[in-house]
Amino acid sequence: MTIKPLAFRMRPKDIDEVIGQKHLTGEGKIIRRMVKAKQLSSMILYGPPGVGKTSIASAIAGSTKFAFRTLNAVTNNKKDMEIVAQEAKMSGKVILLLDEVHRLDKTKQDFLLPYLENGMITLIGATTSNPYHAINPAIRSRCQIFELLPLEPEDIVHALKRAAADEERGLGSYKTEISEEAFLHLASASNGDVRSALNALELAVQSTEPDENGLIVVNLRTAEECIQKKSFSHDKDGDAHYDVLSALQKSIRGSDVNAAMHYLGRLIEAGDLVSISRRLVVMAYEDIGLANPQAGPRTLAAVEAAERLGFPEARIPLAAAVVELCLSPKSNSAYSALDAALADIRSGNYGDVPLHLKDAHYKGAKELGRGIGYLYPHDYENGWVKQQYLPDKLKHKKYYVPKKTGKFEQALASVYEKLQK
Repeated sequence: MTIKPLAFRMRPKDIDEVIGQKHLTGEGKIIRRMVKAKQLSSMILYGPPGVGKTSIASAIAGSTKFAFRTLNAVTNNKKDMEIVAQEAKMSGKVILLLDEVHRLDKTKQDFLLPYLENGMITLIGATTSNPYHAINPAIRSRCQIFELLPLEPEDIVHALKRAAADEERGLGSYKTEISEEAFLHLASASNGDVRSALNALELAVQSTEPDENGLIVVNLRTAEECIQKKSFSHDKDGDAHYDVLSALQKSIRGSDVNAAMHYLGRLIEAGDLVSISRRLVVMAYEDIGLANPQAGPRTLAAVEAAERLGFPEARIPLAAAVVELCLSPKSNSAYSALDAALADIRSGNYGDVPLHLKDAHYKGAKELGRGIGYLYPHDYENGWVKQQYLPDKLKHKKYYVPKKTGKFEQALASVYEKLQK
């Protein structure tokens, strides 16, 4: 007989056994209220691995005593869903935990929808992907969406101690002595993933030879060996990746070098040089812009050096670029001016090119009035002469609003103001 892993055995039997997620399962919170009233609606639980999506579904089923079935949107087929539907017809209601719900194909979706509509199946979809990006609107619109957060170390320590003491489902049948340092290390090194921490605890207990008194001693060193490396939750194709990229850009825009270094470190740890490079070059022009125009070419040079070096050495030019971008003056005036012009054009607010600016390099242009009256700036002192360039409809429009945050743009602003007068 196969013995199920500790993390599986310790899944909560009711809502009171759920670890963490107090914003959903705490007293007076939405999921607890649903369970208490036995008025369940279909829901999608999303968040990183090991934070309790399946546990909450299991706890809901245990607290309400409804039939509970688990399927996977990828590996289970329509026939499996038909079996669940038949059971729902017989019993009146089934809670269906559907893992990887974002992978539900149209055939399975079309089969499930009527059962969700009439309430015979209460769907609890579990996914690590942001449902607003990844889940079909037809399913999403029929479900409440709840985000689960990474567990705090103290929550995981509580789960580990409960598992160590539980004689029926946990490791309580073993004679153990587990140090506080071991519990704390497993909790912190799992990065909020209680499943990972429980699996490591089980490995630590089962792989440690008892002493002469039959006591299994699990110390810090044993814990470190059983959870070799901190579980870094960062999928290059997932939402967490874009959240970290966003945090990096916002930290640089806000001139916080320490935060920027932290998020750069996370991206480097994930090994995604391509995204780092692209984002840094964009930032050099989007957020630094005319306040420090040399930041663009220097960032590009740093990125090219990093790409040539590869990791781990690539981190060195990247770090230099990030420090410069953080501490440079900031200006978005150039692309803001273009975006304002584009907004007018896309809304139909544009006019005809003035006749004196139109192309006059062809026979008959003069007869059409093209180019007549155009003043050639190089014929005038300082290479400038007053004349209208914008279409009549927009001739008083001002798109560029300089920011005097750097010496270069201060000089540009001075010229701009003189020309405007």
